[in-house]
Amino acid sequence: MILPAVSELLSRVTRHSSVVEVFAQLRESSAAEAALTGLTDPAKTLLAAHAVSALRRPVIFLTANNQRADALLEPLRYFCRALAGPSIQVAMLPAFDVLPWQGVSPHPEILESRAATLWRMSHGTVNLLVVPLAAALFRLRDAAYYSGLGRTLEPDADVAFDELLGHLIAVGYERVETADMPGQFAARGGIVDIFPPETVRPVRVELLGDTVESLREYDPATQRSVAPVVRTTLLPLTEFPRRREILERVYARGAPDSSETELREAGALPGWEFEAARLESGGNDLFQLPAGAGRPLVVLDESDALDEAAADFFLRLSRDGEDSTRAVDTAELFLSQEEWSEALAGQQRLRLERLSLRHAAANGEELSTQPTTRFHGNVPPFMAEVRARLAAGEQVMASAGSIGELERLTDLCREYELPYLLGELEDTATGVRLAEDSTAGSVSALVLTRAPLSEGVVFRDCQLVLYGTADLFEVLPASDRPKRRPKTAGFFSDFSELKAGDYVVHVDHGIGQFEGLRNLESEGARGEFMLLRYAEDARLYVPLERLDLVQNYRAMEGEAPALDRLGGTAWAARKARVRKSLQDMADQLLRLYAARKASGGVAFSPDTAWQREFEDGFEFDETPDQTTAISDIKRDMERALPMDRLLCGDVGYGKTEVAMRAAFKAVADSKQAAVLAPTTVLVFQHYETFRHRFAAFPMRIEMLSRFRSPREQKQILLDLEAGKVDIVIGTHRLLSRDVRFHDLGLLIVDEEQRFGVAHKERLKELKKDVDALALSATPIPRTLHMSLAGLRDMSVIETPPKDRLAIQTVVAPFQESLIQRAVQEELARKGQVFFIHNRVESIYSIAELVQKLAP
Repeated sequence: MILPAVSELLSRVTRHSSVVEVFAQLRESSAAEAALTGLTDPAKTLLAAHAVSALRRPVIFLTANNQRADALLEPLRYFCRALAGPSIQVAMLPAFDVLPWQGVSPHPEILESRAATLWRMSHGTVNLLVVPLAAALFRLRDAAYYSGLGRTLEPDADVAFDELLGHLIAVGYERVETADMPGQFAARGGIVDIFPPETVRPVRVELLGDTVESLREYDPATQRSVAPVVRTTLLPLTEFPRRREILERVYARGAPDSSETELREAGALPGWEFEAARLESGGNDLFQLPAGAGRPLVVLDESDALDEAAADFFLRLSRDGEDSTRAVDTAELFLSQEEWSEALAGQQRLRLERLSLRHAAANGEELSTQPTTRFHGNVPPFMAEVRARLAAGEQVMASAGSIGELERLTDLCREYELPYLLGELEDTATGVRLAEDSTAGSVSALVLTRAPLSEGVVFRDCQLVLYGTADLFEVLPASDRPKRRPKTAGFFSDFSELKAGDYVVHVDHGIGQFEGLRNLESEGARGEFMLLRYAEDARLYVPLERLDLVQNYRAMEGEAPALDRLGGTAWAARKARVRKSLQDMADQLLRLYAARKASGGVAFSPDTAWQREFEDGFEFDETPDQTTAISDIKRDMERALPMDRLLCGDVGYGKTEVAMRAAFKAVADSKQAAVLAPTTVLVFQHYETFRHRFAAFPMRIEMLSRFRSPREQKQILLDLEAGKVDIVIGTHRLLSRDVRFHDLGLLIVDEEQRFGVAHKERLKELKKDVDALALSATPIPRTLHMSLAGLRDMSVIETPPKDRLAIQTVVAPFQESLIQRAVQEELARKGQVFFIHNRVESIYSIAELVQKLAP
């Protein structure tokens, strides 16, 4: 709940004479356009939110691209909530990430986001719509069409079982045995389990004939009902329904010989969505879609940038469409330049500009704003500046990116005896009640609020300053908190990479060669089998349900193993020798780990208030696996036995955040923490990440690598031994004999398998009586076996973070036109291109080719 103190502050801007004059123009139906200039980004989002509050009609906020829309979305949501209350809905309509002639379907998350937004727009529940220009140019259907993509269910409602299943398939839901992931449904008897994309739990729909008898939430893990539901809305996952009549026409055009199965699957022809859009083109523009509250106001974010983005997009449509081998009539999918200009000219517009250009000033007003100062973690100058501004009669607000950062700011205000007010009493996402012991009774104090404003703004004419979350601590805000994180399947499975000719190992028959999958009939039932070839051209068929018996063969690159004989004795003898070696190694490891258990370790204290502040400063929501791993590690650290835990997780899944929380716990208990990484680059990356996360706390972090001069290294080692360094991050340099710790409590090793034998011997000495945490994206089999056998504890992070989009892979023959188009597409969306070549000898000629194709 945002308190009136925040609204009172912001009203200084909305009551300014320039703003009042512009909005008086906009209230006149005859006024075509107004402008406000001199605005930084936070000022633009504040004024766009004021438009929603003041005009009480839909607002469409046009940006140049998806990235710009993403950056402004959360500040717009915050200011709308502050000015007009929590009922105001802000949504984004993203542009497609591919173009029609590329033969690739848009990313599922983009399809899902667009479909949900279009459905809400058709129902008139979106007050402010943020739209990249490319999305605004796409031809849309009418509101009635998008309204039919969703379905609301409630008890006693009439719905036919088959019709419900057909609707779910049409709007993108996947039918499975048990629905435990968003976007899935399962049906059995008269019960349909559905997991809508924006709900916390799936819903169980019980039908009696053609009537909904009951709705209940259920736990996807246990499949047990949790609580009754009054009403549920099944949002669509695509704006292109998979209706048979449309698919038949699509496949007749793109794949005339398509089978009935392919038609049912509806995804076998990549890019079919654009063909469906062409066949069902409605011809409406974006401004005709908002339902209910009348004529929308169109807010233009930097009109020159929008004009440039439009020109670039129309150029790509004409140039790339002509060069493509896939003929697509883009006029049926996108507005022409003339149609776009005419549609925009017919709307009432508000231009928001950073600079006071001549054409903007002709029919606009200026509101002078400027960015705030960045203090880079230096608290005294920040407090001094705030005190001076308050003394001069200015009103000041400081934004925090999380509850922990907000509480940290209140502590600093008390420490520096600066009067403050809390602008928010409760975190709406978690329901956590914030402290109410503000030390001032008026808005003349520093107002502290949780807001997703990374950069601040000074309204010079309004005597108002808003500090962003990065101004003091350089911590970015939680810009888009996810409601859920889908689970990945099979963390240790690598069969998706298996191809014909690869070598595999069958647990009973030894090394064979994979020759592909075969569909066979066995005992009257058909099924898929893995075909393996062995010595003397013997064949073995392994049913897919017994894939647990087969592993990928790992060996030195280029080494081709000898195939085993089916029924031979060589494989059994080899397994016996390996078993004996493993027993010897196990004896040695058991002695080592028994010594660790007997030596006794440090029992760290339970979490402190600082620990909670540090964890609340995390910019994102923890994934379920992260939460479990954090709990496991804290439990280990609070026991008197030395921790030895392996943390497995893919790159980018959040292992470092878990490690930083463990390091913070150690340092908060007056112990030192060491982080060991195999490469200089990785050490530097960890160093920057740790500095960024620990910026708000008085803990010293140092780095030992070749990036430090011998003189700097010597001083760091002296301070490390004296206890002046809390966390040291380094390469194998940390394992040198001259490195001595004052009181080491935690050792974190990243990618331990990449260290040599001598380094591991030194590691064993260091780990003898301290807590040890190993991080790995690709643990070697021995490390995994030790964890699975109980010699080491193991935590696994399988859940991908939000915005970790699935990789889209296209395999195609080498074509210069394909390379050129791919590079141009990526550069057009302001991205980066990495071109991987497999021969050093010819890399310069390839570089010349790429330079010619994309100068």
